[in-house]
Amino acid sequence: MLLIFLHFLKNTFGIKIPSVFEYYSTRMTLAAITALLVTVFFGKPFIKKLYEWKIGDRVRSEDCPLLGELHHNKNDTPTMGGVLILFSLLVSLFLWMDLRSSFTLLLFFTTISVGALGAYDDYLKLRHSNTKGISTKKKFLIQAAISFLIVLYLLWPVATEALHFNGWFSPPLAKEEMSLHILTVKEYTSLLFVPFFKEPLLHLHGFALIGMGLLIIFVITGTSNAVNLSDGLDGLASGMVLLAAAAFALIAFISNNVDLARYLHILYIEGSGEIAIYLSAVAGACLGFLWYNGYPAQVFMGDTGSLTLGAILGVSVVLLKREILLVVIGGLFVVEALSVILQVGSYRLRNKKRLFLCAPLHHHY
Repeated sequence: MLLIFLHFLKNTFGIKIPSVFEYYSTRMTLAAITALLVTVFFGKPFIKKLYEWKIGDRVRSEDCPLLGELHHNKNDTPTMGGVLILFSLLVSLFLWMDLRSSFTLLLFFTTISVGALGAYDDYLKLRHSNTKGISTKKKFLIQAAISFLIVLYLLWPVATEALHFNGWFSPPLAKEEMSLHILTVKEYTSLLFVPFFKEPLLHLHGFALIGMGLLIIFVITGTSNAVNLSDGLDGLASGMVLLAAAAFALIAFISNNVDLARYLHILYIEGSGEIAIYLSAVAGACLGFLWYNGYPAQVFMGDTGSLTLGAILGVSVVLLKREILLVVIGGLFVVEALSVILQVGSYRLRNKKRLFLCAPLHHHY
């Protein structure tokens, strides 16, 4: 929004605006600082209000009584701290991002839609004293539906061959790393980046595009749930998201720089600096949240924060064509999710025998 306002002042009144505010590096820094300061300054009064409203967390001990004994002192710790994180992200988005960018719109849609799902899940837990909230099946279906809408936006031009759009809903543009050939939407969407290969970009065709759509749904939904599963110890999820967001923010910044993209032989994605700005805000918000969420935690982010932060990471890697690289950078999220899958599988297939004392894996130790 600030960019639009500055351009308005320049075009209408001829006021000279420092070009530094248009640099992605500047806006990345300002977005991170804004999210950090908003989280830190509003954190204390926000936590005080959560105490007044009796919005406290309950340790789920049905599946592991020992866990309830170890963490009984965490009962009634305020939850739904994710509302503070999302507020700081949206402030940064409206201040420092280009609202005309398709990347901005997709990230905004993801934040609002998944944030609403997480908030409703937390609300059910609090109102009905039910630590499970929305059923796993319903939650997954809603997440998949949100992901499907994103897939439709990305793949619809491929199906209709309508490869040229104008205005706010124009799709992303990308260029080959060496020749800088501008890719059509069809070519961009059909790309799959496989790290550590000599020729890492694979061009998918035909029915493989259906597989790409399913992969996008899996990545967004899976990452959202993996971060949610990791939110079980003081500062764990927020610290892990901080590192992953910072890493992908750097990748997004490099992907938006034609010279760096050429030098590093990676895909140049026009406008991906907007993703870098938002991920920088995510890193800043998580850093500020750690001030209150580090041991001993004064507040938990709840599903409002964890589901949304995971979805933001998932959508970002999809737009950056780095789906497989997420397994490397977000390896801890993968391990946490796999521990739950293995635990459930063992319990059902091995006559209620468990592989771990408690899952996710961080509870085992």
